[in-house]
Amino acid sequence: MIKKLAVYCGARTGNRPEYSKAAYNFGKKMADHQIELVYGGGKFGLMRAVADGVLENGGIVHGIITEELKDRGAAYDEVQDFRVVSNMDKRKDTMMNLADGMVALPGSIGTLEEISQAISWTAIGDNAKPVAFYNYEGFYDYLDKLLKRMNQDDFLENIYLDAIYFGTDFDKILQFMEDYQAPAYRKY
Repeated sequence: MIKKLAVYCGARTGNRPEYSKAAYNFGKKMADHQIELVYGGGKFGLMRAVADGVLENGGIVHGIITEELKDRGAAYDEVQDFRVVSNMDKRKDTMMNLADGMVALPGSIGTLEEISQAISWTAIGDNAKPVAFYNYEGFYDYLDKLLKRMNQDDFLENIYLDAIYFGTDFDKILQFMEDYQAPAYRKY
């Protein structure tokens, strides 16, 4: 059962207000389903929007931020459970350990790096938790096509491709996560 969800997303809002609205609504749906948010602890961009969606609708938020980002003024002090860690590797590890699943909303290179680690760790057996992309307005369509190309060219096995979900319906994302069975790790 998904009780805590790690959400990776942009520390910027993007160039359309719809991104923030979608992130806020995603957070609201988490609160409506009594799913706690685990995120990077920031007070800017989509990170702030998803946290506000949870907070303003009675939900619980766990913010994990690095000392460096906190010192730069990026920390969102409205979060109920706020943890400061030494570096980004520790932040990613803490977020993955706290959460029951991981999802990426629109974002940039950091978002992609964090969710990619969760995916790659599935194949080596270090992540048995579900991974999904909230594919708002096709934001991750090119990544979905790239993963399918990796599969087509025999770099990515079917079981690992099938272990990744792309969609925009919160309930379907949640159902995928609730039904998820981690594939066996890759053997060489």
